[in-house]
Amino acid sequence: MSIADLDPVIHAPKRLGAMAMLDSVHNADFAFLRDHLGVCDSDLSKQMAALEKAGYVSIKQVGHGRSGSTTFKITRSGSKALKKHIAALNELVGEAATITQ
Repeated sequence: MSIADLDPVIHAPKRLGAMAMLDSVHNADFAFLRDHLGVCDSDLSKQMAALEKAGYVSIKQVGHGRSGSTTFKITRSGSKALKKHIAALNELVGEAATITQ
């Protein structure tokens, strides 16, 4: 694996955090992700839209406004992409550790 194996869509810290959380749960609602990532509503919407566009998450919206709810779920391809990205990160970090020794 090399730096080329890093996924630029996932690599952004907020998206990486969201993907990691979604990979460990069945689904997560908007407020849960927003609060755990420490981002504002508009930022979370932007980050999740990028992940949806890549096919990495699915977004389910029910209702509108204050009575509405939005939930996110990682897709099968999103989970595979996350695992590949993490493997590339681990390998790069491991290689860096051997260079500095």
